[in-house]
Amino acid sequence: MTGINVSHFKNFIAMHNKKSPRGQKPQKSHKSHQVKKFSNQRKAETPDYDIKKLKSAETKEKELKEGIRLNKFIANAGICSRREADQHIADGKVKVNNKVVTELGFKVKPMDDVAFEGKPIKREKLVYVLLNKPKGFITTMDDPKGRKTVMDLVSAAGDERIYPVGRLDRNTTGLLLFTNDGELAKKLTHPSHKIKKIYQVELDKPITEEDFLKIQEGITLEDGEVKVDNLAILSPDAKSLGMEIRMGRNRIVRRTFEHLGYEVVKLDRTTFAGLTKKELARGKWRFLKEKEVINLKHLR
Repeated sequence: MTGINVSHFKNFIAMHNKKSPRGQKPQKSHKSHQVKKFSNQRKAETPDYDIKKLKSAETKEKELKEGIRLNKFIANAGICSRREADQHIADGKVKVNNKVVTELGFKVKPMDDVAFEGKPIKREKLVYVLLNKPKGFITTMDDPKGRKTVMDLVSAAGDERIYPVGRLDRNTTGLLLFTNDGELAKKLTHPSHKIKKIYQVELDKPITEEDFLKIQEGITLEDGEVKVDNLAILSPDAKSLGMEIRMGRNRIVRRTFEHLGYEVVKLDRTTFAGLTKKELARGKWRFLKEKEVINLKHLR
């Protein structure tokens, strides 16, 4: 195959080849056994990040001037959801500076003292968890059908309520970030920020040069054009490819190849927003370092 330059993906290939060994595959046991296995893990102690460093200047200024909604403050403290917080506020269970507040939409500022049912509320610690997701887990907080979820895998990551940032489908493996930092989660998932992601794709048959060039030049799906930043063949049989993309539409990588008549046999996200799988085995998670969080905050 001619006309295909893989030099841009040298670092990608090196990183993939040197990654740490995969963790043991989750046993194919019943959901209840799987949940029990994870829930019995000892809770990890979450890091103490420097909040002043992590918050953007705009956010600090906005909180000082306008404050944040009381229901959001309560939810961020890990007490309940915003909707449940509204009910607690309406029931007169919340005090701000020792006065009962029943007004929905009431805002509090950093210096305010908030109490719920007579007990002071402290802001929940910000937590950032990176998971190397294995196959067979769905990205949701809870599944009514009783299937294994990614939350089972990070259940030992402290007591704070964390949520997945974006999603990976059930059969896709690789990096998935969790946090209770709503501002950062919104930034990393909003299309306007064009967060870089790199995937390794395994196809059911060799890709042709014609189709390779079609993807490079851009193809159009039912929901619009697909623009790929970089594409490279990683194996002699042309079944394994590396793809760098900044779009975040649902199943965008799989649908790109399916559109051209290929089946994606394996799909692995190796890089997300500058984070990699280095020293993170399949099925394992770790807390982000403070420097990594600051880097995410400053992504443009």
